Formats: sequence, structure tokens, C-alpha cells
Amino acid sequence: MFLSIILPAYNEAETIPTLLSAIGKILKKRDFEIVVVDDHSPDGTSEVLQLHSPNIPRVRLVTNIQRIGLAKSILKGIKSSRGDYILVMDSDFNHHPRYIPKFISLAKSYDLIVGSRYIKGGGMYDRPRFFLSMLYNLFVRLFLNLQTHDNLSGFFLMEKKSIMDLTPQEVFQGYGDYFIRLLTYAHQKPLRIFEIPVYYEKRFAGESKSRFLRMFLDYSKTVLQLKKSHS
Repeated sequence: MFLSIILPAYNEAETIPTLLSAIGKILKKRDFEIVVVDDHSPDGTSEVLQLHSPNIPRVRLVTNIQRIGLAKSILKGIKSSRGDYILVMDSDFNHHPRYIPKFISLAKSYDLIVGSRYIKGGGMYDRPRFFLSMLYNLFVRLFLNLQTHDNLSGFFLMEKKSIMDLTPQEVFQGYGDYFIRLLTYAHQKPLRIFEIPVYYEKRFAGESKSRFLRMFLDYSKTVLQLKKSHS
């Protein structure tokens, strides 16, 4: 299998060279590419990548000429990718590269593999955020009748063809709420979904992009729209 790793990035100049190096070491014996989509970062993320990419093989940079947001950046990366399989992960080490081999090992057995903080073996360094997010995930799960425990993960592997079959222009909108849409559509297919435990580490550089009140309002709006349109 040829794997395309999609890394949406915004203001990750401090973290992404280290992340790319870590991914390269883990996957050095596999066929893969890394597609970094820089969402018009003002901190010089693209410039840092252009400086380091000659030393890190198999990395391609896509630079947005204006900011388009997380979900659309991910879709742009997927569309420009060459792989049969797509792995989407954060660029800030929230999603640690050490889990990539586990995703790959399950690729032929399931249609969608999700990294989950809320199954046995998973977790999060930030304990208050962990419990608040767990409660909200429980609400999403019960309200939309989903089987997955972590519906905000955004750390997943899927065959590219299967992603493109899920009306991606509808799915990849907004911020992290795109993943709620992706899971809802995947459950309705239905696709074979499997969760693996992952642990979110403490961010070692840069700043978090999460704005919890805005995310809560936007995600809840998405949940209500999905409930209405699929009931």
C-alpha cells in the first residue's frame, strides 16, 4: 500500500520539522508521502518547510494563498495526494507518529480506523480538557447514535476511494466538526470502523488553536443539523 499522510498546519513552524523527522524514521522502509497543507500561516511555516524539506524526503508542501480553515485544508491535501490510503493527523504532536504502524496494520481489515482517547489504553495529558471532551463526545455519540467513542479525534486512516465516496465537499467544512460528519456518513454507509487507543501528549512548542466556547457552539450546531437531516 502507498500511504499519503496529510498534515494540515497553521503556525506550526516550531513543531513541524521535528514531526516530519519522526514520521520519516518510523516509516523509512515503507512507501509513503507526507503532504503538508500550510493554511497561510503568518509564522513562516512554509518557509521553514522549504528550508528543511530537502533533508526530509517524500515531503510535499501545499500552501494556501489565503486561509481556508482546517477541514478544507485537509480535503485539499487529500485531493492532491497520490496514495491509495490516507492518514490524517495533527501537526502539533497531539497525534503521535508512534501510532502510525498500528493504523497501517489494520488498513486491510477495516474501512476506517480512528485514534481514540476514550477507549482502554487511550487518554490525554490535559485532564480537565480530557473529561470535558469525554462528556461532549458522549453527548455526540448518544444524540447521533454513533458507535465510536472519540468523535472529535481527527486522527484516522481510510482508503482514498472511500473518502471520496462520502461526498467530501459536504463533509470537509468548518473546523474539527468535519470529523463528526465523516463518522456519521461512515456509520450510515455502513463502513467497518475500528478504534485504537491513543494518548494526547503535552504540546512541546507553539500555541493551541482551540477556542472552546466557539468550538462548542459550532460543533453543537453541526450535531443538530446532522440529527435533523438524517432522522
